[in-house]
Amino acid sequence: MSLPVLLTSDAPRDLNELYDYVTEHNSPQKADHLLEQIQKIFSTSSKFPERGVYPKELLELGIREYREIFLKPYRIIYRVMEKNVYVLLLVDGRRDLQSLLQRRLLEA
Repeated sequence: MSLPVLLTSDAPRDLNELYDYVTEHNSPQKADHLLEQIQKIFSTSSKFPERGVYPKELLELGIREYREIFLKPYRIIYRVMEKNVYVLLLVDGRRDLQSLLQRRLLEA
């Protein structure tokens, strides 16, 4: 059974920022390829929502409600709730994720 993959309010902005960054610093073709890869991850997450790992920054706090999939160097963080997969964050994994996760996920 496939679950719907839904983007939370911040995720589309994250996706646009990633696309714009790759377009500016690489090429529009690379940015398009990145979007294709992200779409494949969404499709796989729909079919196998538990396949992602727990984000280490949250696991250290004992939080196991969120999962992530890597598309190096990017991280896609999501949560499975009520028969839906909610994509919460798409981010470059080289950023300071501890404060970003706290701000985005724990204070929401």
